[in-house]
Amino acid sequence: GVCVGMQILYEHSEEGDTPCLGVLPGRVRRLQGGPGLRVPHMGWNDLQVHDRPHPLLPGLVDQYAYFVHSFAAPVSDNTLLSCEHGERFTAMAANGNFHGAQFHPERSAATGARLLQNFLELTGGDAA
Repeated sequence: GVCVGMQILYEHSEEGDTPCLGVLPGRVRRLQGGPGLRVPHMGWNDLQVHDRPHPLLPGLVDQYAYFVHSFAAPVSDNTLLSCEHGERFTAMAANGNFHGAQFHPERSAATGARLLQNFLELTGGDAA
């Protein structure tokens, strides 16, 4: 899932007090604004790789991705990448065959293209 698609993989979202699919443990919460921090979080932000090897991660170390969101999942054991916007949150997560990115690969230039290529390789797909 991408953006809200990742959020619905969690157990619950504060957005509309919504029960979700429960594929990933945890609750999606509204980002907290503050001095110099706007919500929604819109724009480029750096990705921090967590110490968890995964086939989606090659080429994503020390990269930037494009975000547009007001809600985010906390960092957990399922977090592959995290980001900070006033607080650290999950930027990409995985659990078994389920994968989610809070950022928008289609708007993230080379970083997004690399993630999509990694996903195709993981699933045995073809980019052609």
